[in-house]
Amino acid sequence: MRLVSFSVANEARIGLVVESGVMDLTVRRGIASMTEAIDQIADLGRIGPGIADHAIDRLEFLPVVPDPRHIFCVGLNYRSHLEETGRDPPSRPMIFARFGSSQVGHQQPIVRPKVSEMLDFEGELAVIIGKACRYVPSKEAMSVVAGYAVYNDGSVRDWQRHSTQFTPGKNFPATGAFGPYLVTKDEIEDPANLSLVTRLNGVEMQRAVIGDLIFDIPTLIEYCSTFTPLSVGDVIVTGTTGGVGSARNPPVWMKPGDCVEVEIDRVGLLRNPVIAEE
Repeated sequence: MRLVSFSVANEARIGLVVESGVMDLTVRRGIASMTEAIDQIADLGRIGPGIADHAIDRLEFLPVVPDPRHIFCVGLNYRSHLEETGRDPPSRPMIFARFGSSQVGHQQPIVRPKVSEMLDFEGELAVIIGKACRYVPSKEAMSVVAGYAVYNDGSVRDWQRHSTQFTPGKNFPATGAFGPYLVTKDEIEDPANLSLVTRLNGVEMQRAVIGDLIFDIPTLIEYCSTFTPLSVGDVIVTGTTGGVGSARNPPVWMKPGDCVEVEIDRVGLLRNPVIAEE
């Protein structure tokens, strides 16, 4: 099952992807948010083929979860990315926060801020939490997962490097892309087997298998749920692989007029144009 957040006449809606398009769950079921949809996943799975209210190629997509309580991003979680940065292996997951207000949806523009030209791409798998939880042991962690989505954790590198804290470079408005869908957990037998590719203007920049993560999804859930309670709709962005623009010689930055894509098989293709801040 695939769930989508979208907008109609500036009104946020939730949809279920069906064979012929998207069923409007806000109109038909009164579901007003993605967290409500996640709470009703079991019932929504019984809908069957369903009736489409919208053509999928005409949707105005929003971030999969537009207003999550928490977005936890994981730094240096692929060995290939760790090696290209020259850093030592972390002994525990390196967690930083992204604000919900910094996100855009599928096909919405990523905005290069006027204060920097060092806007980098980071293709990643996002895990969406489906149950409120705390102190989840890794062996039980997959039971709290609602599903998966594609993420581009766009990074303003010079601002990221102002200090050892990543927050400024990871939270400029409209730099984190999240979409196009939430693919429910039952559709993905083992996320470790998924492959991820990032392309800039059609040129492959990153490629990885999710199983190459240093800290796997259960470990990340155990760690995050230990230092804070997790809520329905919380997002864990699991880390990027090698090939980022800042590690290339010469560096490759996203610039106005570019198109960046992150594709994860069986999860989706997230595509965003890049524009300059006005």
